[in-house]
Amino acid sequence: MPDSKYRFLVLKVIAFVMLAAIISRLFSLQIINGDSYLATSNARLNTTVVNKAERGDILDRYGNTLVTNDTGYSVTLSKTDVDDAELNSIISKTVEILYNTGNKTVDTLPVSEFAPYSFTFEDNNGDGSTEDEKTAWFESNKYLNKYISADMSAADVLFAYQQIYNVEGAFDSEHTRRIIGVRYEADVKEYSAVNPITIASDINVDAVTQIKELQDTLEGVSVTEEYVRTYTRPGFATHILGRVGQISAEEYSEKKNEGYDINDIIGKQGIEAWAESYLRGKDGVTGTTAEVDGEEVTLTEDVDPVPGNYVMLTIDSDLQQTLEESLESTIHSIGNDCDAGAGVVLDIKTGDCLAIASYPTYDMSTFNEDYSELIADEGNPMVNRAVSGLYSPGSTFKPLVAIAGLQSGVLSLDERIECTGVYRFYEDYQPTCWIWSESHLTHGNQDVTQAIENSCNIFFYELGRRLGIDTLDEYAKKFGLGENTGIELYEETAGHMASPEYKKEVVSNVIDSEWFGGDTLQAAIGQSYSLFTPVQLANYCATLANGGTRYKVNLIKSIRSSVDGSLVEEFTPQVEEQLDIDPDTMQRILDGMKRVVDDGSASSIFDGYPVQVGGKTGTAQLGSGSNNAIFIAFAPFDDPEIAIAVVLEHGVRGSNAGQVARDVFDQYFFGSNDASAQPTSMVQTAEPAVEPEMIQTPAPENNGSGLMR
Repeated sequence: MPDSKYRFLVLKVIAFVMLAAIISRLFSLQIINGDSYLATSNARLNTTVVNKAERGDILDRYGNTLVTNDTGYSVTLSKTDVDDAELNSIISKTVEILYNTGNKTVDTLPVSEFAPYSFTFEDNNGDGSTEDEKTAWFESNKYLNKYISADMSAADVLFAYQQIYNVEGAFDSEHTRRIIGVRYEADVKEYSAVNPITIASDINVDAVTQIKELQDTLEGVSVTEEYVRTYTRPGFATHILGRVGQISAEEYSEKKNEGYDINDIIGKQGIEAWAESYLRGKDGVTGTTAEVDGEEVTLTEDVDPVPGNYVMLTIDSDLQQTLEESLESTIHSIGNDCDAGAGVVLDIKTGDCLAIASYPTYDMSTFNEDYSELIADEGNPMVNRAVSGLYSPGSTFKPLVAIAGLQSGVLSLDERIECTGVYRFYEDYQPTCWIWSESHLTHGNQDVTQAIENSCNIFFYELGRRLGIDTLDEYAKKFGLGENTGIELYEETAGHMASPEYKKEVVSNVIDSEWFGGDTLQAAIGQSYSLFTPVQLANYCATLANGGTRYKVNLIKSIRSSVDGSLVEEFTPQVEEQLDIDPDTMQRILDGMKRVVDDGSASSIFDGYPVQVGGKTGTAQLGSGSNNAIFIAFAPFDDPEIAIAVVLEHGVRGSNAGQVARDVFDQYFFGSNDASAQPTSMVQTAEPAVEPEMIQTPAPENNGSGLMR
């Protein structure tokens, strides 16, 4: 009997343990992992096929298509019940096929593709630093303080991910790095059986064929059709049009409530980013319900996709092409250390941007293939210098100073100021006029029109001292200098006008951060701490030319339906500031700008030109290398239509930038767009010799230091 009782007790314990195991398993299936299994089960019974909508086209102002769509193929990866070793093997085979056929994988791991490894964070703030982006990435990393720490190098981070994903292979192998990149993408986008991720886009037919041939061995890997962004003129207007790319984990987290999918393509830069809400279409769906045995029984929903709207830009493609070609050819003709620049052309009467270009540039159609080289390029071709490059305006700032002086009453229309060659108001800082520095000559007595024509520093030192920095700052703001123009590009940088407050921000030494009288003198000739963008300079010139109306700069003309072409939204001219400038004052200023072109520093460029032009050259001194060249201009003089600003980094002298303006005027007025045919003999690679009409009388010797405190 005791043995029977013992056996019965053992059986009860075994039965209890088995029952507990069953209950535990059921609890895991239904409570802990119930949602996941339910989704998988429903996926087998209910199939929803998303029909992706086409992204809207981007057109120029005349309806010429600049960006459209083609049908292509992408590779997706779904989660399956395989271990790390098998998953890595599947990814390895897929990656090998893709790269052997000239394709690339989607890879947002911020570590370079090749050793020696470095971080590849982008400067999203436009401040020249990627530290904020790097800090944010580490702080949001789910492995932080487990496998990853914020003080790790790029190589350390990559090695950590190799351990996390159990990826075998040589650490510095390109193939190993690519496998890690795909695993990272799947990890951060939380892929699953019902939520595949795209690991390669726009792949070629060779890759499609090879992947399909090995389909049985590549569990979870599929080839699907997709729409691929296509550029009708590769390399054209790159910085304006921008680019698209797969939505990142961070972007998806922000936008999933707006209906975005983890595999969606989204605008990353330029118009593609700014006009995302217009360009993005509405996906369609087709759903079916099936019995357990797989028999399809009903169509549950069928919604057609709606393409995104067309975005029509204000850009004139012919003018844009001329500006781009002239920038490149002029920069190459100058040579030496001149290797970059930007230009902006505006409609004076509306604020519409007719052309906007930055050099060096790149080809968006090969962006993925060229990415590593573009990131490493010290010329920063991906930077849109037209809206985010910051430059001292040099003497192009002087017309504004003249208006401020005349409007505020510290200068009269008929007053003359003597150019003495050396400005001696301050004992410890006595700067010189450019003509004195070059040849120990002066400009003599100058009225405001002559001072603009001759760009006389002494005249504007005196005027700047009378005005004071606060008034200069006030008028700079009125003309939009140091202020966003409103152009539809997220990359726009405001820049800043020189001021005591800004100097304290950028100068760490307390004594040196004090504002001195010499700082005001330098600000009055467009130096000091003033840094503006080319688009601001173009809008400033347009405001001068039209008599004082400052418009918001428009890059988008209208939004139109891709279905029937109807108008969805129109972007009309918007006045930002109406300056009440005395007509006589304005005429004197504009007359001075006309003389710059007719007889002054830009006359060699516009000699015999059939259209009257007003302009102002600027030569901004730098800490090292040749001077920057700046030129602003408008035409026709009597009834202005367009304004232009050109900046050439290390372009030596302002008149060199005038060559680009002339090419643009040729295209606008005469339809000639062969910028390369323009004469280049006018371009000078040395500092200018003194022009005869600027030479006046010798000035006394300079007894001051000539240095700015």
